[in-house]
Amino acid sequence: MFKRQTTGSVVCASCGYLVGVNDPTCYNCGRRYPGLWGFAPMLRSLGQDLGFVPFVIGLCAVLYVVGLVFSGGTAFGGGLFSFLSPSGFVLLILGASGQVPVFGLDRWWTVLSASWLHGGLLHILFNMLWVRQLAPAISELYGPGRMVIIYTVAGVAGFTLSSVAGATLAWLPIPFLQPGAITVGASAAVFGLLGAAVYYGRRTGSRAVGSQAWSYALPLFLFGFIMPGVDNYAHGGGFLGGYLAGLWLDPMKPERINHMLGAVICLALSLLSVIYSVVDYFVRLR
Repeated sequence: MFKRQTTGSVVCASCGYLVGVNDPTCYNCGRRYPGLWGFAPMLRSLGQDLGFVPFVIGLCAVLYVVGLVFSGGTAFGGGLFSFLSPSGFVLLILGASGQVPVFGLDRWWTVLSASWLHGGLLHILFNMLWVRQLAPAISELYGPGRMVIIYTVAGVAGFTLSSVAGATLAWLPIPFLQPGAITVGASAAVFGLLGAAVYYGRRTGSRAVGSQAWSYALPLFLFGFIMPGVDNYAHGGGFLGGYLAGLWLDPMKPERINHMLGAVICLALSLLSVIYSVVDYFVRLR
């Protein structure tokens, strides 16, 4: 699976035409090194075989448990929705986003790391159920590589909007429009998957897909206006980010190895953002 191909033919990473694995240029589209130095088959295999849903659930679960362990006894306080909740301080160390981390502490990369953290047992449970439901469906529509890119871009868009709202709209007296100081969760990326599905329906003329996506998105939006502590800005930004990412990636065109490479980069940057958040905390202590 991870072996580099050194001879034979491969599919060009840009246009999909057959080229030699060592060809310096694709004769069809002009792309340089169309076989990605022999790693193109490996990237294609990653896109077909790497289970994105288990990866997301596994990483989120590990970070959630780490948060609980370092929160100590404070994780067991509160009511139903705050039971088994990592402390805000621990979440901040691990890479929580929002107005305080991004603008107060200049931790701008947390708009990437926050999607992998969760503030409570029910929080992570519901988000992972939605990832398990939606990610395979969007993968069928866009391809696995583009689905990962959409997921990542939507999370970044959601937490960027939430952070900006926290810095500019904290004075609003309406409870469900008051942004939080710190924010975490995969729901921004989940809304991005719904936004991409809505765009797919519009782009392809599939009313069934678009209607199904809206039937999920609208109740979830309404739920955010009713329940306290929900980051509606992250949800709205994630939905818009997913919609625009779907437009950019165009589901009417076939997925290429370039998208697989982009997906691997997105996942690597996400993991690095969490690691760097922890490193940055200890560097600041010195």
